[in-house]
Amino acid sequence: MTIELQNIILEMIARGEPLSATVERLCFEVEAMAPGAVCSVLLVDEGRLHPLAGPSLPGHYSAALYNLEIGPFVGSCGTAAYLAAPVTVTDIANDPKWADFKGLALPLGLKACWSTPICSGGRVVATFAFYYREQRGPSDLEKLIVDACVHLCAIAIERDQRVRERQRLTYVDALTGLPNRASFNKALAEHLSPLPSWGILLADLDNLKVVNDTFGHSTGDELISTVGQRIASVTPPERVFRIGGDEFAIILDAATRPDLATQATRLIDAVKKPARCHGHVVVPGITVGGVLVRQDQSPDEARQCADIALYHAKENNRGQYVEYTGGLGTAFTKRFRAIREVSRALAEERIDAHYQPIVRLDTGEIVGFEALCRMRTLSGEIIAAANFHEATKDAHVAAELTQCMLRKVATDMRRWLDRGLPLQHVGINLAAADFHAGNLLERVCMVFSEAGVPLKHVILEVTESVYLGQRDHVVADEIKSLRACGMRVALDDFGTGFASLTHLLSVPVDIIKIDRSFVERLVPGDGAAIIVEGVMSIATKLGLRVVAEGIETDSQLAQLLSFGCMLGQGYLFSKAVDREVATTLLSQRGQKATKVQQSQG
Repeated sequence: MTIELQNIILEMIARGEPLSATVERLCFEVEAMAPGAVCSVLLVDEGRLHPLAGPSLPGHYSAALYNLEIGPFVGSCGTAAYLAAPVTVTDIANDPKWADFKGLALPLGLKACWSTPICSGGRVVATFAFYYREQRGPSDLEKLIVDACVHLCAIAIERDQRVRERQRLTYVDALTGLPNRASFNKALAEHLSPLPSWGILLADLDNLKVVNDTFGHSTGDELISTVGQRIASVTPPERVFRIGGDEFAIILDAATRPDLATQATRLIDAVKKPARCHGHVVVPGITVGGVLVRQDQSPDEARQCADIALYHAKENNRGQYVEYTGGLGTAFTKRFRAIREVSRALAEERIDAHYQPIVRLDTGEIVGFEALCRMRTLSGEIIAAANFHEATKDAHVAAELTQCMLRKVATDMRRWLDRGLPLQHVGINLAAADFHAGNLLERVCMVFSEAGVPLKHVILEVTESVYLGQRDHVVADEIKSLRACGMRVALDDFGTGFASLTHLLSVPVDIIKIDRSFVERLVPGDGAAIIVEGVMSIATKLGLRVVAEGIETDSQLAQLLSFGCMLGQGYLFSKAVDREVATTLLSQRGQKATKVQQSQG
C-alpha cells in the first residue's frame, strides 16, 4: 500500500508539480489509507509555522497557525518542531501543550494529535501530523504510513528548496541581494498594462572605476552594495534592481510615481552621504535618467528611452537627473544607438576584420594589408566602420573594438604564416581610447604572443587627431614603447589635421599614409600635387615610407609613381575583403621573398 503511495508522490515530484499540490495529494491518499485520521503538514521557517497542506481542516484553523512561533507548549506540531522529536498528545483538552490552542481544535471534534518532525540537512523543515476524533495515539499501521510520508515530504521539500534557490540565483543579484537584470526584464514585461502612468529611473554610480583603481575591487563591491541599500531605503525594495556593474533601475507605478524628478532627487540625496567601505571613507554619487512610459511603448522602447536619458545625463549633467524627451537631439540618439548596436555586436561576436591590400605601385604586388573593422547585422549585412563611427566616441566601446580586432587579425596572420604565404605586415587602427585605457603595449604584445605572430609583422596605425590631439605625453610615450618592441607605427590620414613633418622629430613614426583627400585631387593645376610631391621628398630624406590612400584611377597611379611613391591602396587595386578572399589574393599576388628587401629599401 505504501509502495503505491510512494509511486504517486515521487512521480509528482519528478514532474515538477508544485510543493503544495504534491503534499495535498499526499494528505488525501493518506487519509484514505488511515480512516479516522486527519492529515496536516506545516512548514517550519526561521522558527515559525506555516501551513502547507491540510485539506480536511477548515481554512480558519490553518490561518490561526500561520507564522506561529514554535515552542515547548505550542500544540503537538509546534512542540515537535521545537524538540525535533515526535510528540503524541492523546488528550488535547487536558494536555498543557495544548492549553493555549485547544479552543481551536475541540470545537472541530479533534481530541488527539500526533506530530512527527520532518528533517532535512540536520534541521526541522516541517511537521507531519495526524489528528484524531477520539483520544488515542497512532496504530502500528499509521506508524508505517507516517514513516513513509515523512520521507516523501522531505524529498518534496528539498526539491522545492533547490528550485527556489535556482530561481533566487536567476533573479537575485548576489552582491546586493536586490532583484537583478533578469528580474527587471520580467517586471518590465509585466508592467505593460493599462496603468494611467508609470516610469523607469536608471541610476549609474559615478566614478566606480576610480574607487576600484584607488582602493581595490573589494571596496568597490562594498560601495555598490551600500548604494543599492540606500536606493532601496527610499524606494519599495521589490521595485529596485541591480541591472549592471554599477547601474540600478527603479520601476515606479502610478501609486508611487507622481513625479519622476522628485523621486530622482530623493535617490541622489540618499546616496551622496559619506560611506565607509572596506576601511575607506568614500563619498558616492549617482547620475539618474528617467522616462515617463506611454501606454503604447514596448519594454524595449521604454528601456531605451531611459537609457538615452541616463547617457545624456552622464555626458552633460553628471550627478544630476535628466528626464527623457523627444528633443534630446538626433545626433546624440544616433550615437547612443550606435553604441548599443556595437556593444551587442561585440557580445554576439558579429565584429570581424576585413582586409584592404597595400600594393607596390610599380608591380601591383601585395606587400601587406590594412585591417578594417566590419559589423555583421542580424540580417547578415556587412556594415563598414564609417557607419558606426559614432560608437567609437565611447571610450569603452572603442577599446573593446580594438581588442576584438587585435585577436581576429592575430589569428588570421598566424594562419597565413602557417600556410607559407608571403605575408609582410598587417596594419591595425588604434583609437585615442586605446592609449588612455592603460597597458596598451602589454595588451598588444599579449595578443600576438599568444597567437605566435612576430611583432615585426605588425603595423599600428594612428590618425593625426590621436597622434597630436592630446596635450599630455601619453600617446608619445606609448608610440615610443611600441616601436621599441619591434612594431612599426604609421601616421594615418596625414594632411587632414594639424600634424606637420616637424612633429615627427619629437614623436617619430615609421610610415606616413597620405590621406585620400589629397590623392583624389591629383589633377593638373591642383595644389595638392605640389603638397604630395613635397611630402614624398621630405619623408624620403627622413627615412620614412609613404603609402598613398584612396587610389582609384590610373592617372592618380601614374602621378604618384612620378613622385617616387612606391606603395598605396585603393579601389583601383581592391576594396576591403574578407579573410577568405584576402587569403586568395595573398597567395596569387603576394610579393615574393626575393623582392621583399627591395620594397623595404
